[in-house]
Amino acid sequence: MKILVCISKTPDTTAKVTFTANNTKFAEEGVQWIINPYDEWYALVRAIELKESGIVSAIHLITVGIADCDPIIRKALALGGDEAIRINVNSQDSFYIASQIAAVAKEGNYDLVLTGKETIDYNGSAIGGMVAALLEWPFISHATQLVLENSQATLVKEIEGGEQTDQVQLPIVVSCQKGMAEQRIPNMKGIMGARTKPLTVREPVAADSFTSFVHFDLPAVKAGVKLVSADHPEELVRLLHEEAKVI
Repeated sequence: MKILVCISKTPDTTAKVTFTANNTKFAEEGVQWIINPYDEWYALVRAIELKESGIVSAIHLITVGIADCDPIIRKALALGGDEAIRINVNSQDSFYIASQIAAVAKEGNYDLVLTGKETIDYNGSAIGGMVAALLEWPFISHATQLVLENSQATLVKEIEGGEQTDQVQLPIVVSCQKGMAEQRIPNMKGIMGARTKPLTVREPVAADSFTSFVHFDLPAVKAGVKLVSADHPEELVRLLHEEAKVI
């Protein structure tokens, strides 16, 4: 059984967000880049667990991005991926990216495609569903548990007021969220081994792009807080009547 895990490069969660070119581009200077946490902690680590259990024979990674993605790909290989594929194009269009992933999945004879539920930069949460549609495979989103047995997957996801369990025949696409696995840290053996694991660079297939970023805005600066003494409740009432805003 083979798994294709989708990973993407995102800014570290502590990065300061600023924009350039008249607020049309994210300012990348000085930013520390990481594997998208949902891809790494949940999708990739769950794939590694399944391989360690003997159910899965190979874990392949796929990234759609240019050469500056290679360091995060090598980290994913150090964690436990067997080989990686990088589609050599820089795009933020979800359909275009999904088309590149689907093209690789079609020819690779994979049983399972795993993604994180979303990326932490744009929070689109669209790639998994689009890949499944392009492949004409079932799609389970926001899964918190995944068990494989023969050619069937049992998945659990959170729903309003409880949990839902699905049983689906492979092949399928699954987006993963918190609960699927626990974060791991690459060990020295994995780091050294990742240097020699295959990383294949491919040119993109022809595909449509439907979206582009026009403008970015930072959230409004938070207003200050007014403290009212407990000895002056009338002042609190006045502020609530005259200055408080309903959001």
